[in-house]
Amino acid sequence: MSEKTTARVDEAGHVYVVEADGERLIGQYADVTPEEALAFFERKFNDTNSALVLLEQRAKRGAPASEISESAKKIAEQVEARNGIGNYAALAERLDKLVASLSELSEAEKEKNAAAVEESRLARIAIVEQIEALAATEPAKIQWKTTTAKVDELFAAWQTAQKSGPRLSKSESNELWKRFRDARQKLDQHRRAFFAELDSKNKGAKSAKEELISKAEALLSQGTNGVAAYRALLDQWKLAPRAGKKIDDALWARFKAAGDALYAAKKEQDEVEDASYAGNLEVKLAILTEAETLLEATDRVEARAKLNALQKKWDAAGKVPRAQLKPTEERMRKVEQAVRKLEDNHWNASNPEKQARSEGLAGQIEEKIEKLEAELAAAKSAKDSKKATELEEAIKTQKEWLAVLK
Repeated sequence: MSEKTTARVDEAGHVYVVEADGERLIGQYADVTPEEALAFFERKFNDTNSALVLLEQRAKRGAPASEISESAKKIAEQVEARNGIGNYAALAERLDKLVASLSELSEAEKEKNAAAVEESRLARIAIVEQIEALAATEPAKIQWKTTTAKVDELFAAWQTAQKSGPRLSKSESNELWKRFRDARQKLDQHRRAFFAELDSKNKGAKSAKEELISKAEALLSQGTNGVAAYRALLDQWKLAPRAGKKIDDALWARFKAAGDALYAAKKEQDEVEDASYAGNLEVKLAILTEAETLLEATDRVEARAKLNALQKKWDAAGKVPRAQLKPTEERMRKVEQAVRKLEDNHWNASNPEKQARSEGLAGQIEEKIEKLEAELAAAKSAKDSKKATELEEAIKTQKEWLAVLK
């Protein structure tokens, strides 16, 4: 109870507050002690005071002015009734001050709401501009998987703004929605056209590849004779358009199965042939052993005659297993190159023109060596060790060239 408020309780439990113009009955609380009666009516005042304190705090935190006003009316009724023990004049003064501030609070609220509406408007414009940018993209350049996901994301953002964001004016909201809807419809039209065209291409590609598969499967009856034709079909397959990964993989599996069957038949035939060539390999290996003695030959005529005889035997021996074809041919080629080198060396040595050139050049080198040796002798006499070293190197080089020519 306020120090300025005096109250008393009579024998019947009536409670009075003493005011400047006399006592005022505020209520009755019978069958309790005077202290309990006074405490009861003090609590009634305190409840009103607490309600006002809470309302003042809500106003400071920026609660809507309309809600503050409604609550203030209820508290004003309690203050007007004054059915508790306390300083109701002070409550009325605080309440009047709070009500007076509502106009300022309302204005701040309007500004806040206007800012929120503008923020919401700009956010929706951003959503619309994003989907319009997608719709303006050339259809052939659009990645439809990511674009479709983006459109769904923008639509979800639009719905969230509609449900939870501040309301825009009906005309502006309708205008923005129309732009969003038109852009989405345009994208949907482009998407349907794109996939219709893609479906048409896939059907064409599928048809072309199914025809190649039919041709490949028809070759199975030819056995190994169909391998060459299958390779030609494989070249056509590589040039054919794709029919979509899932379809293309299934088509390729069928085409490859036909090829695998043909190659398996060829492998089996090759193994049979290779087995039949085993004897030929033994003959050629024996020929190679004899032929490789020519790698150390020095008589070109004898080497050529022997090689010619061995080559006739080599051709007569026939085919060898495929795995041995390359290594045996390389060994024989090495022998042939050695014999050919003997013949080339002989020709180069006996060529009159080349001999004349060599002899003339050799004479020039010999003359140069004599001149350098004379200069070397002079340098040694003059004790010019640096000059002597240079001349000795030059003489050595000239003698090496002379040895090559002779």
